[in-house]
Amino acid sequence: MSKILVGIDVGGTFTDGVVCAGGKILDSAKHPTEEGDLQGSIFAVLDDLLQGVKKDDLANKIIQVVLSTTLVTNLLAAGGGEQVALIMIPGPGLNLKQLDFFPHTYIISGAVDFRGKIIEPLKQTQVEEIGTLITAAGIKKVAVVGKFSQRNNSHERLVEEILKNRHPHLEIVRGFEVSGQLNFLRRAVTAYYTAVTRDKWARFADSIKKALRKRGIVSPINILKADGGTMPLEVSLHNPCETVFSGPAASVMGAFALTMDQQTSVVVDIGGTTTDLALILEGRPLYASRGAVLSGRYTHVRSFAVRSMALGGDSTLRWTGNKISVGPDRLGPAACFGGPAATPTDAVNILEKGKLGSLSLSHRALEEISKQAGLKVEKLAREVVRRVNDRLKDGIDDMFRSWEQEPAYKIWEIVNKRQVRPDRIVGIGAAAGAFIPALAERFGCQALVHRYSPVANALGAAVARPTLSLLLHADTQRQSYYLNLEGITGKFSSDGQLADAKDLAQKKLQEIAEKRGIGKYADHREIFLEEQFNMIRGWSTTGKLFDVGVQIASGIIDEFKGVQP
Repeated sequence: MSKILVGIDVGGTFTDGVVCAGGKILDSAKHPTEEGDLQGSIFAVLDDLLQGVKKDDLANKIIQVVLSTTLVTNLLAAGGGEQVALIMIPGPGLNLKQLDFFPHTYIISGAVDFRGKIIEPLKQTQVEEIGTLITAAGIKKVAVVGKFSQRNNSHERLVEEILKNRHPHLEIVRGFEVSGQLNFLRRAVTAYYTAVTRDKWARFADSIKKALRKRGIVSPINILKADGGTMPLEVSLHNPCETVFSGPAASVMGAFALTMDQQTSVVVDIGGTTTDLALILEGRPLYASRGAVLSGRYTHVRSFAVRSMALGGDSTLRWTGNKISVGPDRLGPAACFGGPAATPTDAVNILEKGKLGSLSLSHRALEEISKQAGLKVEKLAREVVRRVNDRLKDGIDDMFRSWEQEPAYKIWEIVNKRQVRPDRIVGIGAAAGAFIPALAERFGCQALVHRYSPVANALGAAVARPTLSLLLHADTQRQSYYLNLEGITGKFSSDGQLADAKDLAQKKLQEIAEKRGIGKYADHREIFLEEQFNMIRGWSTTGKLFDVGVQIASGIIDEFKGVQP
């Protein structure tokens, strides 16, 4: 048997898995997700997938396991995680006291300018006083973020040193370690949420690693990120926020794996609780230029441009007195699976004569509503499907208006001198077959519901290649450069040019990729940012600043050759 790739997607309703070998899908599995036992859900799927593989062969045959999970997303949505204090060093020009930020936010003196020069020192006594307040509040985690700390992180380091001297039990997350991008507020949000989620994510990751080892699986374990790429489990311990929107990213990569062409596709992933929408623009997933939005706040987490609608296969159906309402709440699984209420899944189950679950349970659940509505059960089921498609079309139309704000989308329309319209709609999820054909007809495009659509998220996780992005800032006057990864600094020539900065960024990306064991994918790199600023004093140029961003773009691993129609 060829080497095996395993992908597992932990969704809100189902946990799906696929196993691939020789560039093809060998098997798939699906189990209900137990919210209180994600680990158990994962291993129920894993055990199904590996039934045909001898235990003694697992160590040699499985070369990679990739997980997609909503753990961090759900943790933040539910307001869970650790209580965290945020210390901000904004310097002049920002009045943060007027912002509605996080509880236990402290603003201190000190400033670094945009070139990394300290223009105002810290006040040690101020930091010590805040440390006392934090400890008195029973808080054990602190995020420390300074403006322009990506150019000079000495203030963040000094705050940590002062706090640790008096309160050694405190755990500190420093902003420069989390993000090296400009935009102080987004870096602060990202650092804060990293501190909130790091411990719970570490416990989950450790349990997964130990359980896999007990099953004889010693291959690398990777996590799918919000940008559709994978990262090693060990790297995710430092950056758990990179795993947010892992589920929507899995649906995008799953659609990508099912198509692997240059057409423009709207991806519609109909889950149990929500439907996720995304766009593949001429074979390239569309990114959110401003980063992922967590709890209504922008972050520096690189993410696809996705949107979740409070509409799913398990949304509760009700008769309001004059119409049928769909959701937005979910009381449990569909009635056909033993759930407490009628859902769109039950409507589909009736129209498809019991293909999804118990036909009698679906009929009984919808019959209660049909009596109130004065409709036969089958007519009610068709009305539910129509109403769901109405909502989906409205959501896609609204999403297109939102996508118009993304640079890649704008550039496409300028170059092609026409509006973006989809060539097809790709359905993901078990219920896709009931909704996507009619939805695509409304948009005048093709529908794609593949036989692997129900487990496409797991497929996307299994075959996604690693991604890595790097930002380099170079200053010819200071003759130095700084990387946002691993705090790397070095010398840069006083007569260096933008081309030199681009070459250096690509060289460093290759080096870090080799260090992380993904060097072979560095050939898929692309430059996504190149900016030059001339520094003027009087009438002369005194130096130049260069900002260069380079990334290994999202895509499919070389070993995967696609699926049959």
